[in-house]
Amino acid sequence: MQVHTYRSNGMNIVLDVPSGSVHVADDLFAEAVRKMQELGDAQKVEESLLAELSAGELSAGEGEDPEEAVREVISEMEELRAEGALFTEEPYRPDVERFAARPTVVKALCLHVAHDCNLACRYCFAEEGEYHGRRALMSYETGKKALDFLVANSGARRNLEVDFFGGEPLMNFEVVKKLVAYGRSLEEASQKTDAPKHFRFTITTNGVLINDDVIDFCNREMHNVVLSIDGRPEVHDRMRPFRGGQGSYERILPKLLKFAKSREEAGLSYYVRGTYTHFNLDFAADVLHLADLGFKEISVEPVVAPPEAPYAIREEDIPVLKEQYEVLAAEMLRRRREGRGFHFFHFMIDLSGGPCIYKRLSGCGSGSEYLAVTPWGDLYPCHQFVGNEDFLLGNVDEGVKRQDLVTSFKKVNVYAKKECSECFARFFCSGGCAANSYQFTGSICDVYPIGCALQQKRIECALALKAAED
Repeated sequence: MQVHTYRSNGMNIVLDVPSGSVHVADDLFAEAVRKMQELGDAQKVEESLLAELSAGELSAGEGEDPEEAVREVISEMEELRAEGALFTEEPYRPDVERFAARPTVVKALCLHVAHDCNLACRYCFAEEGEYHGRRALMSYETGKKALDFLVANSGARRNLEVDFFGGEPLMNFEVVKKLVAYGRSLEEASQKTDAPKHFRFTITTNGVLINDDVIDFCNREMHNVVLSIDGRPEVHDRMRPFRGGQGSYERILPKLLKFAKSREEAGLSYYVRGTYTHFNLDFAADVLHLADLGFKEISVEPVVAPPEAPYAIREEDIPVLKEQYEVLAAEMLRRRREGRGFHFFHFMIDLSGGPCIYKRLSGCGSGSEYLAVTPWGDLYPCHQFVGNEDFLLGNVDEGVKRQDLVTSFKKVNVYAKKECSECFARFFCSGGCAANSYQFTGSICDVYPIGCALQQKRIECALALKAAED
């Protein structure tokens, strides 16, 4: 059994990890849960609680009889145990080899339609769009082969995801439009088969080239759009300048606002995505800045960078960042109660259902279900591995040639990593990012400690926020 008990925004939260049950508790109940985990015996828990109450170290509530209060708490814990909502056993612990042997199909592609960019973001893992290689734009012919590859390797799956990515994909917008049209033709042809397909197209853009044509097209054809902006003007311009060093905030902001408003009015999905660094540890102010501008769907994430980079997140930054997540959660709750709410991507948790067990165990599916395609048609496990030829899987002409690599990625799950198997967040986090793990440890089956600490805090805040709303 594993139970995680913590305090967030003035509430005691008790998470039963295997079942996913979340309880809001008073101090006495929260302490009883902690003691039950430690002592494992109801009688010992009762004796220990009474001793703390007698010594004034714990309160049973004004006017309550201590013995009666303790008996009631013990009874409540046992009732929840019987209901399968507290102190539950692990439901599923897969064998790593068998888990890797599970059947999978390719569900999503990240199409690198442009290995080029009109910005020079200082933290860019893609080296301003070049990905450790040469500048290039994907041809329509290569893109067609990529979509054909996806359909051919998707089995019976209907919904297929395609993200137009870069660099800056709008630098190759004509090819994007032609590939969407080709994808729609594949959809139409597939309706006459036993495996009909539907493409969900997404585009990620820095906003520089957004115009009315882009907005109109994307609102017709894109299931989602991701708009890059880091927050306050000085924060954004420090890390996301043009190649000549000029800031990009003033140029892109009106375009992003117009695009976002058009998506909202049409009931379409979008979100603005930013990155915070060591230079803006008070990143909650950047999230709130974006919300004050009128954006309703916001994601601001920690930079992942080599430790020697001046902007890299450091271990000593973690306490400050954790407090920022608490501040953000409290402010979001206040604004929602005032009718000024917005969504923060990392606080969005579905407690009623959520992803299937395989997704909870293995995450994004990089290297098997999700692949990246370079402008010349090479296949990699995801966009962060592009350019590292040790992870070159194959190409759109010949398909996946490195099945050994695919198997390695399919072995990556929360029970293949000791740290994950013992972590309360494992069924929400799904083990973190394989690329981040490789960058910091040299193994795709390890963890990035700073990323883990921040993810754990985000999940704690998300659960507390959900509990407060309910």
